[in-house]
Amino acid sequence: MLFTYTDGYTAIDEAAIRSKSLIKVVIIEDNKYMREGWETFIDYDPGLCVLGSYGSCEEAFASSEFKKAEVVIMDIGLPGMSGIEGVQLVRKQFPAMHIIMATVFDDDENVFNAIKAGAVGYLMKKVTPDEMVAAVKDAFSGGSPITPNIARKILKTLHAPTIREEEQLSERELQILKELATGKSYAAIGKTIFLSVDGVRHHIRNIYQKLEVHSRTEAVSKGIARKLIDPEDS
Repeated sequence: MLFTYTDGYTAIDEAAIRSKSLIKVVIIEDNKYMREGWETFIDYDPGLCVLGSYGSCEEAFASSEFKKAEVVIMDIGLPGMSGIEGVQLVRKQFPAMHIIMATVFDDDENVFNAIKAGAVGYLMKKVTPDEMVAAVKDAFSGGSPITPNIARKILKTLHAPTIREEEQLSERELQILKELATGKSYAAIGKTIFLSVDGVRHHIRNIYQKLEVHSRTEAVSKGIARKLIDPEDS
């Protein structure tokens, strides 16, 4: 924008120039007070600029300001379209946008669904203002800001042993493996689960084959290692 003074001098609006160098942020959060709080401290940072804050994905997507965003902070539990659905839509229409999920949900399903949908970061809402500002800058710079406990969940899953489909135990086999861990005889197991001794032996042979073991002790040990059974329940 240009300003023309009475003496004919024209000056460039410095604020307009400065805004072009700021990281442009949009917030989608249905909690009004949280949304306004985020907007206040993000906009206060000299390197960031909040273009708009909205209570739903539908409201945000209808705004002409949304498509100008470079970083989007989005909740998962939104009215109408969920945050997961919102991420998927944004990634299709605006692939250059960086999306950070900021939510109270830290369960595995929400974490991995958000990341698979295209979110570059996942933060718990209890992060401090400084952490949120740092996350926005990190995401814009190509990083993946993730709350530490969420990062541990992801690493734990990546480090977990991969089990082929043919190695997975059936519900009945898991039931028998848990009974094996208690030290019961085949006959006692059969009475507990209403199965003949021959039927129990048949399932145990399958368990040994799938777990690649040759004894009750090995089967129970491998079941505990794979978290198929809980040793405290034995």
